[in-house]
Amino acid sequence: MERRTLTPRPGWQRTVEEQGLIYPLTRHPDGSLRPYWDESAYYVFSLPEIEALEETVEELHRMCLAAAEYIVAEDRFADLGITDPRLARAVAESWHRRAELPSLYGRFDLRYDGTGPARLLEYNADTPTSLVEAASPQWFWMEERFPGADQWNSLHERLVDGWRKQAGLLPPGGPLYFAHSSADELGEDLMTVAYLKETAEQAGLATDWITMEEIGWDRLSGRFVDNRLRFIRSVFKLYPWEWLTTDRFAGHVLATLDNGGGTGSTLWIEPAWKMLLSNKALLAVLWELYPGHPNLLPAYLDGPRELAATTGYVAKPLLGREGAGVTVHEPGADPAVRDEPCCYQQLAPLPSFDGNHVVLGAWVVEHESAGLGIRESAGLVTDEYARFLPHVIL
Repeated sequence: MERRTLTPRPGWQRTVEEQGLIYPLTRHPDGSLRPYWDESAYYVFSLPEIEALEETVEELHRMCLAAAEYIVAEDRFADLGITDPRLARAVAESWHRRAELPSLYGRFDLRYDGTGPARLLEYNADTPTSLVEAASPQWFWMEERFPGADQWNSLHERLVDGWRKQAGLLPPGGPLYFAHSSADELGEDLMTVAYLKETAEQAGLATDWITMEEIGWDRLSGRFVDNRLRFIRSVFKLYPWEWLTTDRFAGHVLATLDNGGGTGSTLWIEPAWKMLLSNKALLAVLWELYPGHPNLLPAYLDGPRELAATTGYVAKPLLGREGAGVTVHEPGADPAVRDEPCCYQQLAPLPSFDGNHVVLGAWVVEHESAGLGIRESAGLVTDEYARFLPHVIL
C-alpha cells in the first residue's frame, strides 16, 4: 500500500459530475470549497494485498452474521438500545426470515496500513454511502490514467446481479420504489439512490421514484401509498431504520412490516435485521464472541475498562454517522463514561500517509466482497470533511 501524487486531469470536476458524482466539492467551516473527489493523489496496492483484504472482509461479514444470530438467540436487543418489544420482535422475525427478504449491500470501514492485519472500525450495513464514487468515477479514472491496470471494483456488476437474483423475493404487482429524504442538501443520498435504481433497472426490475416525505398513509386501506395513492409494496430506502421506527409513522411501519409476503404489507430494503449490523454495539458483541481475533479491536459497552490506562480508546455513539459524537481518549486520561449509550473501542489511530489519515471502505454485495473506496481526513476521526481518493492495483 502506497500513496502517490498525480496532477489532476483538466476539467476533472465536470468529468466526475457527468459520471454521477454531483458533489465533488465540500464546503468547509471557513466557507471555502475544497475537493471531496481528490485525484491529486491515489493509492497503489499489490494483488496479494487485495486478495488478503478480500478474504478478511468476507470473514468479517460471516462473523457479523454469527453475532447477529447470537444477539437474537440471547435476546441482547437492549444492548443495541432496542427496548421497544414490538421492534425487537420485528427485528427477530426479520432475522429468522432473512432468506426470504432482499438484502443488497454494506460497507466495512477498516484500519489498514499495508504492514499488518486490517482491523474493523465499524460496519455500515443499513444506509452506507460513498457508493457512487467507488463504483463509477473511480473506475473511469483508472481506465483513463492507468489503462491496463486493475482495481478492486466489481461493484456495478455485482449490484446488477444482486438485484437480478433477488427479483423473485419482491412482491408482485407494483414497482420497486427508491426513496431518499428530501432533507438531503448535498445530493449524496439522491445520487446513491439514483445509482442503485439504475442497477435495478439494468437487472430488469420496474422502478419508481419517491422521497421519504412523500410516502403517505391511507387510513381506509391501512397501507403506505405514494403521492398518486398507489400502494407501495416494496421500497429501497436510504433512510436509517432507527428513524423509520421512531418517527410518527413508526406504528404503521411495524404493523405493516413485510417479513415474508403478508397481504397489504410493505417490504423495506434493507430489511429490519440490518439494524443488528449497523449498530456500534455489534463491535462489542464481536469482541465478546471472538476475543483476540486479529481483525478486531477490543470493544466494550459498559466503559473503556483496561483501554483507558493502556491503549486509549474511542467512544462511539451506538447510532452515530459521519463521525458525529465520536470522541478520542489518549491512554492515561481519566475514563469518561458518556451519558448516552456508546461503544468503547480500542484507540487504533488511522495510519498517516503524508500527513493524511486513511480509512478503507470495503464493500460487500450479497455477502461477497465487491470493491474498495478510500477516504482521507485531516484528523483521527473520518468526518463529513473527508476526501475520497481513487486506487489501482499494480
